[in-house]
Amino acid sequence: VIIPEEEILDNASHISDALGRGRSMDSIPSTFTNGSCSPNSLDPDISPDEQEEKARLIAQVLELQNTLDDLSQRVDSVKEENLKLRSENQVLSQYIENLMSASSVFQSTSPNTKKK
Repeated sequence: VIIPEEEILDNASHISDALGRGRSMDSIPSTFTNGSCSPNSLDPDISPDEQEEKARLIAQVLELQNTLDDLSQRVDSVKEENLKLRSENQVLSQYIENLMSASSVFQSTSPNTKKK
């Protein structure tokens, strides 16, 4: 049995959406399970080993999708933190610059006064 790629992607999208809403894999009918809700009722022409392999691959795809989603969220949070830290660095740099310009220790001395 060959499943068109568009159908696989469409089913993966529906599965991902349903899982995002808290539904379990068992409650999602799909082409992978011939429209049934049970992975045990796969196409009778497919051997139990093939059924097991399909179920394993589906679980692996879902796990990878979840991992990708987690990584994407992590990247977004790191970007936000980066922007926050850059802003704080700018404030601190300006503060240090203002302190240095206000302090006589950091002012340049004039070369007109010479010691004899």
